[in-house]
Amino acid sequence: MQSNSHYEKCEIPIIWYFASGRIPIFGDTVNKWIFSIFAPSKTRIKMTQKKTSFTKDTKLAELLTDDRRLLQLLPRFGIALGFGDNNIEKVCLMNHVNTELFLMICEIYSDSGFRPGPKELQQIDMNGLLSYLKASHLYYLDERFPHIEEHLQHIIEACGQKYGPMLSHFYDEYKQEVMRHIKYYEEEVVFPYIEALLKGERTDSYKIDEFEHNHTNIQDVLDDMMNILLKYLPGDILPKERIEISHDIIELSDDLNRHSLIEERILIPCVESLENTQP
Repeated sequence: MQSNSHYEKCEIPIIWYFASGRIPIFGDTVNKWIFSIFAPSKTRIKMTQKKTSFTKDTKLAELLTDDRRLLQLLPRFGIALGFGDNNIEKVCLMNHVNTELFLMICEIYSDSGFRPGPKELQQIDMNGLLSYLKASHLYYLDERFPHIEEHLQHIIEACGQKYGPMLSHFYDEYKQEVMRHIKYYEEEVVFPYIEALLKGERTDSYKIDEFEHNHTNIQDVLDDMMNILLKYLPGDILPKERIEISHDIIELSDDLNRHSLIEERILIPCVESLENTQP
């Protein structure tokens, strides 16, 4: 692999090619794209910094144009398209969404370094936050994973016995670890506990500080799967489809990472505050 400095000279982020529908398949462009996957964290962070700041007075259309990744958040808030030139505050009011919560989650998606302060967290609607997190879970389990599985199966079948079972194993392990956490732990343990707190009910059987200890690191499994797709499969096995599915997996991984940041920087401190105010 060439030195990092060589790739840092690339002024156009490789993600632009996918957004524009121009999927690179051959040549040095692919090398730059692959490097963007395995680059050190500092390099990747540069690619995800938000371009401009926004407030409740910013037009929602301008916000989405500035960072198109935020489009995927709208259904999770129950916000439909067709909002015209209305600003963020008005669109949130029209859809019964807490404006501060919407802005805060958009900030985390646009800038992974953003961390809300105590005063900002006091304005959060906890029921709205739980609704958003549950909607995100449905999106991952009912839309993203089935989409990836459908296309990944074509590659697994084309790989034969040498690589197919191994690729299938790493994907299944990745998916099961995600499901174990969000479906069986968050949905069945964490969220019911928070909902009880919001009703004024107190239990000593669980505390939110246990939540952080149950956040597992699945990056190693993901890296193994990506190594097979990009580095070890013969080059003539569905190269275009491998690039497309790799992009989908990395996009899902980034979304899940942002999801974890929302829980770490919004959910946990808000629940800790609830715990401290309970008798």
